[in-house]
Amino acid sequence: MGKVRPSLVKRTARTLLELYPSEASDDFERNKELVNQYVHLKSKKLRNQIAGYLTHLVKLQRREEEAVQE
Repeated sequence: MGKVRPSLVKRTARTLLELYPSEASDDFERNKELVNQYVHLKSKKLRNQIAGYLTHLVKLQRREEEAVQE
């Protein structure tokens, strides 16, 4: 079974991907910096959760694009 993520994490990650698609990447460390830059959080754990879900979304998006090209 997969991890259950709070809706705040999902909503924030989707919004970041929508607003900054060129800056989001499949590298977790780069996404942590992106979240730090655009979302003001006091919690490292929440920042990391958002960055991790953003990484997951980018990877899913790339897989879907590759499937369409084939």
